[in-house]
Amino acid sequence: MQKKNLPDLSDNDVTVYGFHINDWKRPILKSWFPDKKFVFIPFKLQDKATRDIWIKKIKNTKNAEVMIWGMKVHPDFLKINIKKTYIEDGFIRSLGLGASHTAPLSLNFDSRTLYFNAREESDLENILQNNSFDKELIERAREFKNNLIKSGISKYNNSEKVDISKIYGIKNRKRILVIGQVEDDASIEYGSKIKYTNNDIVMMARIENPDAQILYKPHPDVLSGFRKYQSNPSDVKNICSVITNDFPLSQALETIDHVYTISSLAGFEALIRGIHVTTLGCPFYSGWGLTDDRQENSRRTRKLTIDELFAGSYIVYPKYFDPIYRKYISPEEALKFLSEMKKIKDSNPKIDMTSANIRTDEESIADTLCDKTNELLSLREHIHSLEKSISTLSRKIDNQLIEAMKVKNASN
Repeated sequence: MQKKNLPDLSDNDVTVYGFHINDWKRPILKSWFPDKKFVFIPFKLQDKATRDIWIKKIKNTKNAEVMIWGMKVHPDFLKINIKKTYIEDGFIRSLGLGASHTAPLSLNFDSRTLYFNAREESDLENILQNNSFDKELIERAREFKNNLIKSGISKYNNSEKVDISKIYGIKNRKRILVIGQVEDDASIEYGSKIKYTNNDIVMMARIENPDAQILYKPHPDVLSGFRKYQSNPSDVKNICSVITNDFPLSQALETIDHVYTISSLAGFEALIRGIHVTTLGCPFYSGWGLTDDRQENSRRTRKLTIDELFAGSYIVYPKYFDPIYRKYISPEEALKFLSEMKKIKDSNPKIDMTSANIRTDEESIADTLCDKTNELLSLREHIHSLEKSISTLSRKIDNQLIEAMKVKNASN
């Protein structure tokens, strides 16, 4: 009986080259994709010679693909003709902030660009523009949306509930909330043609609504000190109430009639609550006939219902993952998970559940060694390349010297 050759399974293994992926995010990605081998590219690849070495390495790797967290990757790598995936946090993320290294329950994976990049069509925009939303999906989206609103769960859920009436005061006129963003964030850089500051938006809200109560809530990362502001909230406190208290976004939207934002996800959370929303940039939820848009997007020609927009953005587009049991879950399961975690935290305030990190010391050491090994390999290849160039140049010089000596001897 003739023995059949077994397939080389190693040839089928996928090697992912990860760009701009911080140390603490690496074990998270590995847990989401346990069947893939990850090679994390060093952050600083400023010289072309080093980039060329990595490009050659990627091209010579069987079944290679690229994952990019955010938008920061050198154009040379984008020219490689292999599968590329952009990664960003999902819209129902975690109890704690991403800046505090809390593992996410949802991530957005996009084969075109990130969802906040209004310059190009993302997978999310393509879904919203072209997908057929059947009755079953719409009913599911409506129920999920209502449960999300009822739960008070948002993207981040680390804030404690407050008595919002004591902060906002008695409502006796139109109430407008300006949602602050991190002003140097990529979502503004890629999502707004005009470089607005948060203070610009506050002034617009005041000019357009002279008799309204204007509330301005800076971004939680700014309030917590993780990120810096470029326009000082104190400069507009004479035309609005600057809200520095830390409380859930769901509460921030209570009693609000109108929201102004550049491109914040909070604008969408206001929209699903029936609040009028003005967008100065072009977030994923604008351009579908549901918002007051100050930046047009000619690609978005479809009119959507709020349930269709929600279905595409929260059910079809993202992926959800249980960081404890390390398995993929549904959006509804993710909401239930976060709601239960939130209840535990609220009933036991001293328990820190916002920093749940699946990273181990062994993984940390392994990643560090892997990084150093990659850097050394890159350096070795660079040196080897230089040695070859020097050797070639040396041979050319020797040949030229020999020819010169021949000419000299012939002339003598």
